[in-house]
Amino acid sequence: MRKTVLFQYQQIVNKTASPAADLPMPPEGWLRTMRKALGMSGAQLARRLGVSRAQIAQSEKNELSGAITLRTLQNMAEAMGGRVVYAIVPHDGIETLLKMQAKDKARQLMSRVDTHMALESQLLDSERHQFEMGRLEQELLKEMPANFWDNE
Repeated sequence: MRKTVLFQYQQIVNKTASPAADLPMPPEGWLRTMRKALGMSGAQLARRLGVSRAQIAQSEKNELSGAITLRTLQNMAEAMGGRVVYAIVPHDGIETLLKMQAKDKARQLMSRVDTHMALESQLLDSERHQFEMGRLEQELLKEMPANFWDNE
């Protein structure tokens, strides 16, 4: 059941990531770009929202600096007949992130094993070490233990 739920979440993120991947913010920000595309002045948008022109300018500035709230962004978008599309998407896909974490986690675990084996003069040769690393990565990906995202 846990695997099915995890897979469903991964599908949602992957589906969202594709269209949003190459969607850079316009240099002036989305708010100002949308407003200008509509031929709407800052004063006109301010009147629609019942705020001052200075607040519109400040909100557009805040969007560029990342200081705007989602609520303000949504209110302004709606006043211009638009909507905010909010998503968090991975840079390289969920599968890539999971594989990178599994590799890192396997490296951490193998490091501890190597330490113990060195103390007992039983170090693995590099070929066997690589094999065990790959096996451990696959096991971690398959099982996704509760401590998968914990750094050691």
